[in-house]
Amino acid sequence: MSAEEKLRLWEEYSKNKTPELREQIIIEYAGLVKIVAGKLSIYLGYNVEYDDLVGYGMFGLIDAIDKYDFDKGVKFETYASLRIRGAVLDQVRRMDWLPRTVRQKQKRMDAAYQKLEAANGQFASDEELAAELEISVEELGQWQAQTKAAGIVSLDEYLEQGSENGIVGTSDSEEYAQPEKQIEQKEMKELLVQSLEALTEKEKKVILLYYYEELTLKEISEVLEVSESRISQLHTKAIQRLRLKLGNQIELFF
Repeated sequence: MSAEEKLRLWEEYSKNKTPELREQIIIEYAGLVKIVAGKLSIYLGYNVEYDDLVGYGMFGLIDAIDKYDFDKGVKFETYASLRIRGAVLDQVRRMDWLPRTVRQKQKRMDAAYQKLEAANGQFASDEELAAELEISVEELGQWQAQTKAAGIVSLDEYLEQGSENGIVGTSDSEEYAQPEKQIEQKEMKELLVQSLEALTEKEKKVILLYYYEELTLKEISEVLEVSESRISQLHTKAIQRLRLKLGNQIELFF
């Protein structure tokens, strides 16, 4: 469906909220649920099945459709993405899926990264990090695989604020945006650019291809000519490094 056809569909639904039109909108935007679920699945790894994430996300999509105000001129995809993401994370948290030991490992790795960076003035290698944690490089790899989901925990505050306080309420045109909002967006973009410079070239490519070009891990592995598991490792390391630079602001970008 083209952008014009979607616009006409929303115009019709805003005037006549029939079950048939609602079902048509759900079908049209089901792909958005898969995109959001796919991005979250890289954090959750094997802890939660992808199909389950899609199922949780569908509830968020339906909630977004029911609460969306077409007349406000807010882009639905942006609004719905956070509703979908919030629905998925709410359900995952209810499952109490992340063991305390995994959270502790994440904190230990973050502390070790910060210590080594402060001491050496650069990001630590896997060998240096493993030595600091007094574990083997192989065990460090296991820790990284287990903890790559821990980053979503800090989304709580952002989702609670963003879904109701206008963070997602951005118009398609910046012409009518408030001046202070434009400045804030510019500063955030500059902060992200500066933070990306701390990554290796391959890590940077993974982040850009995954989050901004919206390629799948398999597609990225083909582009960079490395295994899909290696792409997952590069993503994990990149997010850990960006977290050190951006802190809680990392969730505003990913």
